[in-house]
Amino acid sequence: MCGIALSIGPEADPAVFRRMLAVLAPRGEVTETRQENGLLAGVRRLRVVDRERAVQPWVSPDERYVLCYNGEVFNHHELRAELTRLGHGFRTGGDTEVVLAAFRQWGEEAVRRLRGEYAFAVVERATGRAYLARDPLGVKPLYWSGGPGCLHVASEVKALVGHGAPISEVPPGHHGWAEPGGPVRLRPYVDLLTLGAGLPVIDDPDEAALLVRVALTDSMRVRLDTDLTVGVVLSGGLDSSLALLHAAQLHPDCVAVTVGVPDSPDVAYARRLAADLGVPHEVIELRPRDIRLADVREAIRISELTEYGDIINAVVSVPIFRRLRELGVKVVLTGDGSDELFGGYPMYHQVGPERSRRLFLHRIRNLCRTELQRVDRASMGHGVEARVPFLDLSVVELAMRLPLDLKLRDGQEKWIVRRAFADVLPDYIRRRPKNPMSYSSGLHERARLYKPLFARLHRSFGYPLLEPVRRDFDSVLTRCGNDLDRAIADGLARPDYTVLEHARDLVGAARWNAVPVVRRLVGPRVVRRVASRP
Repeated sequence: MCGIALSIGPEADPAVFRRMLAVLAPRGEVTETRQENGLLAGVRRLRVVDRERAVQPWVSPDERYVLCYNGEVFNHHELRAELTRLGHGFRTGGDTEVVLAAFRQWGEEAVRRLRGEYAFAVVERATGRAYLARDPLGVKPLYWSGGPGCLHVASEVKALVGHGAPISEVPPGHHGWAEPGGPVRLRPYVDLLTLGAGLPVIDDPDEAALLVRVALTDSMRVRLDTDLTVGVVLSGGLDSSLALLHAAQLHPDCVAVTVGVPDSPDVAYARRLAADLGVPHEVIELRPRDIRLADVREAIRISELTEYGDIINAVVSVPIFRRLRELGVKVVLTGDGSDELFGGYPMYHQVGPERSRRLFLHRIRNLCRTELQRVDRASMGHGVEARVPFLDLSVVELAMRLPLDLKLRDGQEKWIVRRAFADVLPDYIRRRPKNPMSYSSGLHERARLYKPLFARLHRSFGYPLLEPVRRDFDSVLTRCGNDLDRAIADGLARPDYTVLEHARDLVGAARWNAVPVVRRLVGPRVVRRVASRP
């Protein structure tokens, strides 16, 4: 996994390119660049697969193409064997070389053969044309901006701000060409909304449970194919517990990290499971009073998120990945995506099958701008590669074919996942209900106090807001002499901050609320770290 940056065109500026790459420095350990007339390409590479030889940017044997690549292709061994039979030679054991060889062999159709989490740019050196591609779910990010004289491409928005041009996202499951001095034309190569549409619905519980188990086990297996120590972000819930079960089986030296409020049920369940599996486990204790404005500001800077619920989750995620990096862990499994796929949110219970399906499709399409963006930035902001086994395309397609009553049954969310792994999940995990830590612990309400300040923080970093701010807090803060406590009290007392707005805030993930910020920062948070080992 990496952070990539490219400046393509006659106006490519080495100084601008160096700044872009410097912004991406936390994403990798080493800087690797290629600079030639009209092409500046670079990577901050996190060395995971073939760490010594899989250097980037990678140049094709005929020197026609240059590749900058971020991510992991989990079927690169199979693709390598097929491409070898077709006459391609390989100098490394990494997936980077396989991606470019696949592109040379199959052209734009190559992306349909890739199984993984990736975003990349292939530049045709003679013409300056650039082929851009992003994985189906948008696990890995890719953005571009530019004008007639130069196209900039990067893994994060923060590398592109300040160029004076609009910043655009390569949408999930899209690919296409950027012409020199011309338009960027992208089109979908996979449509999540029609995924599995031509296949029959699986309504038999036994068949569904077997297929879910096979698909998830295989997805875990390929993401655990590494010789590095593996970590797991362990919440104590169903999804991360499954990840830890698989990790402990294939990597006995794996570690788990949990963040939570002292004495919370989540922490207790996480401790119990780690102890039962004999996995070294660290708990980062975080109380509501520990969340300061400086933490919110840093979460916004790292995550580039605009919806406040996601920002709050990022506040909690940052210390997890910071600690994993301190432990020397580079590869981490998370349970993200399971709630969206398998009916893990209470709202699925409440709206009925038809509306639930529409909500399900909406959340899947927007994962790249919410949960996945948070996970990518929080992890890569500390040089840690997070892998999301629940979002393998095969798992997503299978979930599309399952009726709602297999996901929500007997008052239990994710029922089919619980049934699929009933013989390996401890009862205390399998039978416990979902308990969202940020809402149940008071952390969310504490961080919500800073919500009126988010928009100015976004502006301070140059990040574009996706929607207009509903109400401007700047004048309130100014009137209060930049006193944060007075400003928050004044803002909360305003009549336009209604019960309805509060309700909308609590379900804001579905509405993309863009909101508000501050000049005066509160000191850094101090957290207690509790280590437990079997």
